[in-house]
Amino acid sequence: MKHEDIIRKMTMEEKAAFLSGKNVWQSRNIDRLGIDSIFCADGPHGVRKQAGAGDHLGLNASLPATCFPTAAAVGNSWDEDLAEEIGRALGEEASSQEVNVLLGPGLNIKRSPLCGRNFEYFSEDPLLSGKMAAAYIRGIQSQGVYACPKHFAVNSQERLRMSVDSVLDERTLREIYLEAFEIAVKEGGAKAIMTSYNAVNGVYANENKHLLQEILRSDWKFDGIVITDWGGSNSHVKGVAAGSNLEMPAPGLGSARELLAAVENGTLTMEELDSCVDDLLDAVLDLTASQKNGKKSFDEKLHHELARKASQESIVLLKNDDDLLPLDSGCNVAVIGDFALKPRYQGAGSSIVNPLSLETMETVIKDAPVNLVGCCKGYKRNGKEDEELKKEALALAAKADAVIYCFGLDELSESEGQDRTHLEIPGSQISLLKALAEVNPNIIGVLSAGSVIEMPWQSCCKSILHGYLGGQAGASAMVRVITGEVNPSGRLAESYPMKLSDTPSYQYFPGKERCAEYREGLFVGYRYYGTAGIAVRYPFGFGLSYTTFSYSGLQVSENGVRFTITNQGSRDGREVAQLYVSGPKGRIFRPEKELKGFIKVPLKAGESRTVEISFDDKTFRYWNTGTDRFEIESGDYTISIGASAEDIRLSETLTLVGTTDVQPYKPEKMKSYYSGKVTDVSSEEFESLLGHPIPNGKWSGELGINDAFCQMYYAKSRLARLVYRILNALKNRSEAKGKPDLNLLFIFSMPFRGIAKMTNGVVSMEMAQGMVLIVNGHFLKGIKQVIGGFFSNAKANKAYEKKLSGK
Repeated sequence: MKHEDIIRKMTMEEKAAFLSGKNVWQSRNIDRLGIDSIFCADGPHGVRKQAGAGDHLGLNASLPATCFPTAAAVGNSWDEDLAEEIGRALGEEASSQEVNVLLGPGLNIKRSPLCGRNFEYFSEDPLLSGKMAAAYIRGIQSQGVYACPKHFAVNSQERLRMSVDSVLDERTLREIYLEAFEIAVKEGGAKAIMTSYNAVNGVYANENKHLLQEILRSDWKFDGIVITDWGGSNSHVKGVAAGSNLEMPAPGLGSARELLAAVENGTLTMEELDSCVDDLLDAVLDLTASQKNGKKSFDEKLHHELARKASQESIVLLKNDDDLLPLDSGCNVAVIGDFALKPRYQGAGSSIVNPLSLETMETVIKDAPVNLVGCCKGYKRNGKEDEELKKEALALAAKADAVIYCFGLDELSESEGQDRTHLEIPGSQISLLKALAEVNPNIIGVLSAGSVIEMPWQSCCKSILHGYLGGQAGASAMVRVITGEVNPSGRLAESYPMKLSDTPSYQYFPGKERCAEYREGLFVGYRYYGTAGIAVRYPFGFGLSYTTFSYSGLQVSENGVRFTITNQGSRDGREVAQLYVSGPKGRIFRPEKELKGFIKVPLKAGESRTVEISFDDKTFRYWNTGTDRFEIESGDYTISIGASAEDIRLSETLTLVGTTDVQPYKPEKMKSYYSGKVTDVSSEEFESLLGHPIPNGKWSGELGINDAFCQMYYAKSRLARLVYRILNALKNRSEAKGKPDLNLLFIFSMPFRGIAKMTNGVVSMEMAQGMVLIVNGHFLKGIKQVIGGFFSNAKANKAYEKKLSGK
C-alpha cells in the first residue's frame, strides 16, 4: 500500500465512512489526520459547480462557466488536438472553481439513435470515441484535475437505466462497448472512472469483478479510483470487494455500517477494505496538493473563442446543391426559425451548463457580410402549428435571395432520464420548411440536434449544415461557415439511416423490463449497414467541403499506411482521412469493415501532403471466446483509405499469420451473424452467441429492492398503484408543457434501493425494504419496519458520528 502509515492511524469507522460521500458533491474529510475532502462536478462540456444546494440533475443553478459544444458535436471534428485543447480549458475552469474531479467525458457507444443521452457521447464507433475521450482526459488532467470518464459500462439506454441488465456476449463487450474505455485508460491516463447504473450480464457494474478487477485493473493496469454514478451503488460491500472506491452522492453512515459488519462476518476482507481506502487516499492527497498550485482564474474571452473554434471544426456540411454555400457577399438573406432567436446549444440533465455568454443567430448575422432582410420565429418549437407565424415567415422568405432556416430537435426531444420514441423533427418545423421551399428555392437548413434524425424532407433544402449542439458560441461559428470565412471540415461520427426501422437494434431497443438484449452483437451503426447492404441517408464519416480532395500513392507495411492527399480546389480546407480494415471472410464472422485509424489534415489550396497512420494492437485483433483472449486471424486483410465508410478511395491487401487455430463458433448455428443481417436474431442464435441461456427478463410477482417505481402499476398495494398513477400523470403533464421534469424522470425509473442511497442517511436500507413490503401489500408489517427503521437508523447514525468526532 502507498499510504500504510496513514491507514494504520485510521479507525475502522473512519475507513468505512471514508468510502462514501459526505454530501452531493464532496468526499468525506478526516480532519484529525489532515485528510481533506475533494469536490466533484459534472463537466462533459462545461463545469457545472452548483453555488447553493447541490443536486445531480441540474435543477439548481450553477456557477457561470464556458459552455463548449457537446461531445456529439466535437466527435464530428475528428480532431484529437482540438479535443485536448478543450480538455485543458475545462481543467483550467475546474481548477479555478476548486473542482477536483470533473465527471466526464461520456463515451458510451451510440447503440441506437433513440438513446436520450446520445448528445453526451462521441460516436457509434469505439476507436473514435476512445481517441477523442483520451484527448479530453489528457487536457483536463494537465491542470491538476482528475477526469472521470463515464459510464462504465454498456450504458446504452435511459429507460430503467438504474435497474436494467445489459445482456451481451463477451466479444461484443470487449470489441464494441469496452474498447473506448480501454483507450481512455491506456492512452488518456484516466485517473478516475465512473461506473454505470445498470447491470452487465446479471451483475451491477459497480460490483462487477469481471469489469472492475479482471479487465480494468488487471488487463488495463488502471491504478486510479472508481466512483459510482450518483445513486448507482447497489451493494456497497460488493462494490468495495470489487474495487469501487467512492460511493456517491451521500448514502449516509448506513453504508459504512454495512462495511463494518461485512468485515466482522468475513464477507469483506480487511485487505479489500484497506486497498480501496489506499487508492482513494492517494487520489485525495494528490488532488489537494495540486489544488494549492491550481488556477485561480481563466481568460473568459479566450475560452469563448475556443468554444467558437470547437463549433466551427465540428459543423458538418451535409448537402450543397448548386454550390449555394458559401453565400456571396451582399446576398439578401432572411433568417427564419425559433432556434435563431432562442438557440438549442446544449442537452438537458446533469450536464446543463450556466454559460458565461450566449450568442444567437439573430444577433451575430447582423455583423456578417450579407444583407439581412429580416428575422422571424416562424414556428412553435414544440410542434404545434401557428398560422400567423407561418404567414410572417413566408412573406419574409419571398423577399430574400436565400433563407437561413434554423430548426431541429426541441428540449423535450432528447434528455437524460428518457429515451426518444422516434427520429422525427417536430411537425410544425417541417410543415413550414415545405412551405418555404415553395416560395424560395434557396433554403439553407441549419440543424440543431444532439442525435440522429430522419430526413425525408431534405429535398426542400438546397444546402444543409448540421451544428449539433454547438455550445455558447455556436451561432457565430455557423455564420462563419455560411459566409465562407470558415471552410466546413466536420465529418459525421454516426450513421444517418433512412428510417428508424433500418437501425440494427430496432427490434431490441430499449430493453422493456429487466433485460436489454444486445442481439445485434458487433453490428452497430456502419458496421451493420455496410455488412447487411442497407442504404443510409448519410454514412459514418461523411461530410462535404467547399473544396475537393484526392488520394493517391497508398503504401502498406506491417507498421501502418502511407498515402498522399491533395487539395484540388481553390480554397484552403481540412480533410479527415479514415483507415478501414476488412478481415478474412468465412471462419470468424465480422463486420464488412471497421475504423482502425484516422487523421485530420489541413491543406492549402493546391497543396499535397503525404501522411501516415500507424497500426496498433487493436488494428487486427478480435476477441476469441475459445481462448479467452484477443487473437489475430490468419488470412488476407483489405486495408482501405476513405473519406467516409462508403467512400473508399484507396485499397491494398495485407496478409497476416494468425495467433490461434481455435474456432470459437459453429457457423451453422449463427447464420444471422455470419451474414450481418441481425435485425431478427432468434433466441437460439443469441444463446449460441452468448454461450448460455438468455436470462428471464420478465417482470412478475412481488416487487424487490432493485425494482423501479415505474413498476408499481402491477403492485399488490392499492396505495402503490395510486402513487404510480400520480407520478405518471405528473410526468405526462410536464412532457405536454414541452419541458421534461428531470426530477420526476429520475424518480420514475429509480429502484427502491435508490431512496436509501440518495437521502444523505435519512432513509436506511432497512426502511427501503419496509417500503417494498408496503408496495407488496404488507402494509402493517412494512410501516412498522419503516418507522422502527427510522428511529434505529437515527440512533445508529448519531452513535457513529460520535465515534468519528472522537467525542
